Amino acid sequence: MILRRLSQSLKEQNWTAIWIEFVLLVAGVFLGIQVSNWNEAQADARLGRDYVRRLTRDLREDLGAVRAQSAYYSAVLQSVRDADELLRAADPDPRALVVNAYRATEINSIAPVRATWDQIVASGHLGLLPAGAVESSLSQYYAFDVPQDIYKLGLDSAYRQTVRRIIPLTTQEALRAGCSDVRDKRGFVLGFEKECKLDVAPAELEAVATALHRDPAVLADLQYQYSFVISATLDLDGTEVTIIDGLKALGAAPESSGQSSP
Repeated sequence: MILRRLSQSLKEQNWTAIWIEFVLLVAGVFLGIQVSNWNEAQADARLGRDYVRRLTRDLREDLGAVRAQSAYYSAVLQSVRDADELLRAADPDPRALVVNAYRATEINSIAPVRATWDQIVASGHLGLLPAGAVESSLSQYYAFDVPQDIYKLGLDSAYRQTVRRIIPLTTQEALRAGCSDVRDKRGFVLGFEKECKLDVAPAELEAVATALHRDPAVLADLQYQYSFVISATLDLDGTEVTIIDGLKALGAAPESSGQSSP
């Protein structure tokens, strides 16, 4: 409409009308650009808030998982200490030695929830997160998978391999059945059985305990196992702090979702 009137004014050489129509045209274009920019900014703001909401949910879930793993490795650490004491004793209790020697080999890992973070990075939307959140903690947290690194180190543990070679399959099956991990319906480890029920004949326990006690590699490898487990607990404590810092950077409270594992 404005362009048609402008064209007519040009034909008539109506310079006053031409000037008015030109100003209106420029103003219309300018306002259109501003409205478009405003709409885009509002869409980015909504998307940023959605990212924050989803990241907060993911981090709280990870926080619960890391705390559960930290408690788990603390229990493993106690078995390392108990096994060390029993292996050094002249006449250790067979059942206690077998149980603690085996529990000292246990490892656990729950993968972090990365879907939202990976989507943000792939979309180039890091700038939509709160200022400083990425640099302060989030990039550091998602750059490393501490639980998985711990798990891989545990799998390669010489102590784990030595002890599980010595303990017969039937005894290991009994340990797993009533004296090892507690898992939820999804298979995630929640911790150790509070009441250890070990259906193994006394003579078999005595033989396994004797084999563990007499093999010098068991005690020697246990010394390094201690270093591995204590490092695992410290690394998980550090990861917990990083997650909490990430939640704070997002403007969220650090409370977990109430789940011990995802």
